[in-house]
Amino acid sequence: MRVEPTTPVDVLAAILKPLESGGAQRADAPLLQPLNLLLDLAGEAMRSRLFVVQSEGGTERCLRPDFTVPIARRHNEGGAASGRYSYNGTAFRASAAEDRPEEFVQVGLEMFAPANGAIEAADAEVTGLAWRAAAAGGRDDLSLWLGDVALFGAFVDSLALPETLAARLKRVAGRPRLLWAELSRVGEAAGGGGGTLAGLLAGLSETQAATLLEEVWALAGVEPVGGRGPAEIAARLVRKAEAAQAPALTGAQATAVQAFMAIDDAPAAAFVRMRALAGGEAAALTAALAGWDVRLAALAGVVPAERMRFTPALGHAFDYYDGITFEVRSAAVGPERAVAVGGRYDGLLARLGGGGSARAVGCMVRPWRAYAGGEA
Repeated sequence: MRVEPTTPVDVLAAILKPLESGGAQRADAPLLQPLNLLLDLAGEAMRSRLFVVQSEGGTERCLRPDFTVPIARRHNEGGAASGRYSYNGTAFRASAAEDRPEEFVQVGLEMFAPANGAIEAADAEVTGLAWRAAAAGGRDDLSLWLGDVALFGAFVDSLALPETLAARLKRVAGRPRLLWAELSRVGEAAGGGGGTLAGLLAGLSETQAATLLEEVWALAGVEPVGGRGPAEIAARLVRKAEAAQAPALTGAQATAVQAFMAIDDAPAAAFVRMRALAGGEAAALTAALAGWDVRLAALAGVVPAERMRFTPALGHAFDYYDGITFEVRSAAVGPERAVAVGGRYDGLLARLGGGGSARAVGCMVRPWRAYAGGEA
């Protein structure tokens, strides 16, 4: 396993300082994490990036690739209405690139708040802290790239699409490969079924589909060992069938979505373009853009305006982000290796079994990338 070089102690301390401000509690996460949970959040394609561990006949686990999910699980288990946690530890991701470390240090901050709290101020605070932490590494070539999954959802709503198609597009908004696959279905007739088994499960609830799948396995004498359970497999098959049976975009609608996702400009210019592309039902988009006026005003005192870009196509490896997304990039390191990443993930706590609808936003910084004498 390729191990990342060590960031100088004084540089690491400077990077950590903004993240540990405001009374943040230092948190840690178990080295081994549940594999199935992470695959549900990132998709099966993520498996090749994970170091999988399994005892004979046991449940598959993996070396932690990230801290957000385990810290969110910890917050859920604690039952507190709010929390602010910083972390500093080692993460692991496999890479085919010989120049990429597979064991590396992540530092970060996760913030949780009651559902009735305002999100714009928290979004701007965490984004600003990520910028300050990244800049503390000494690089002078940083830029802040902004996106928003919720803006894409509001734009889709403006197009007045069939409900099933709109839901499908929103679900794949943060997964570029799946989104472009949906755009490629232009003019395609609905009703393909998504495969024989998926077609049989279509229309059933996920519980009913899982029960049927278990019965099929029992009749065939199949005894799964490790990997995904029947409920998870059935859920994916049901979604596959629903996607195949959903109507496709028209040529004009696909063109509008492609133009929206291709936006890459200063925030103010990007928002003007969005308004021009919107359909006739743009009230939700207008409201969402008003929230961005608040975020940008708060960020103005932290990040130079000329260093900020906005692109709706900004997505991360995990698909739990449902609001603002951001990356701090270095020109020397390149756009594929962000110095810092983060965003809002309000829905994750519920997906992890938490009650209510709490707010959550966080960021992660790679110190060796932030360090001026580090990764290049």
